[in-house]
Amino acid sequence: MTEIAPSQQPRVIAAAILLVTLVGVSLALSNPLLSLEMERWGLSSTIAGLTASAAGLGTVLAVPLVPRTARRLGVPLTLGLSLVAASGGMILFWLWQDVWAWTALRFLLGCAIGVVFTLSEFWINAAADPARRGTIMGIYATALYAGFASGPLLLALSGTTGFIPYALTAMLIALGLIPLLLAGKNTPRVDQPASHSVLRFVVAVPTATFGALIFGAAETGIIVQLPVHNVRLGYPEKAAALLLSAFTLGNVLMQMPLGWLSDRMDRRVLLFILATCSALLALALPLGPPGFWSFSFLLFLLGGASGAIYTVGLAHLGARFSGADLAAANAAFVLLYSVGLMIGPPVIGLGMDHLGRLGLPVAMTAMFGLYALLVLARMRRGPR
Repeated sequence: MTEIAPSQQPRVIAAAILLVTLVGVSLALSNPLLSLEMERWGLSSTIAGLTASAAGLGTVLAVPLVPRTARRLGVPLTLGLSLVAASGGMILFWLWQDVWAWTALRFLLGCAIGVVFTLSEFWINAAADPARRGTIMGIYATALYAGFASGPLLLALSGTTGFIPYALTAMLIALGLIPLLLAGKNTPRVDQPASHSVLRFVVAVPTATFGALIFGAAETGIIVQLPVHNVRLGYPEKAAALLLSAFTLGNVLMQMPLGWLSDRMDRRVLLFILATCSALLALALPLGPPGFWSFSFLLFLLGGASGAIYTVGLAHLGARFSGADLAAANAAFVLLYSVGLMIGPPVIGLGMDHLGRLGLPVAMTAMFGLYALLVLARMRRGPR
């Protein structure tokens, strides 16, 4: 793997963060854009949801191939091809408006985006100073979540009809080529085969990988189901949507301080604390004091604590592995996060169907509680 001079580390890490943030903005812009367009076609929510799931399937199938592909083609070329494919795919969505074509394009887009996230996070982890890895991952997560938050705003400015929003999304993805070129030869390399397959790394470091799964499930489940849950609690629809913003704001604002904290303590202990706090905060949602602002504060804390599981989990991977093994472990991390994206909404939805207003808090508490038990078991097995 390329050794990066300390003086070059900030520039190289900033390039990777900018690249993946641009892709994050484009995702947050394109997902509602495509959903609204299919709604105008008169498609059922079930069909639209299955079409969206094709992206998750593409990521799950593509990610295990990333370490081998990056070793053969190099990290810059693999990233560059993925960015070009994703950017071109957004133009094809506009040119080829058919539900079957969009399903195929979403599958291919999921493949490309999975590659981008896997290699970008590997890049940041590999280039980070070990003493500041958690802080750097916190900066990365803050930038990414801010990008996710800005996507809907850009969609509102560009409109949801016509060629402009598709062209804007394609342009944002293509702009990721600029930081890739600026990083030049300082991009980390994958020179040797990993010591294990990607699937083997899923169980090699479950403290990190299953943290990604739980956060992916919780994050997507809340984004999809929380507005419905809030309406059932009696909040007006606009207030229900604003409450989701409190969860997102917690994600954005709490990653850097919690990442900084992870550099100063055993990350497994911190992951256990975060999982336990997330479980208790989820449990408190139906039990806490009534009122919009108190409920918003609970969601803000839940967003920050649960989001930091992803951030600290990434730093934990970087401390455990390097080179090809880090690339493979990062692929396992993104793989389980993608699985979480697919299972979260139906699991929480099942709880809401059977337990009513308690369904979302109970499902969330169960997920975080099981993860806390897993981390505790791993801590009892061996030293730091």
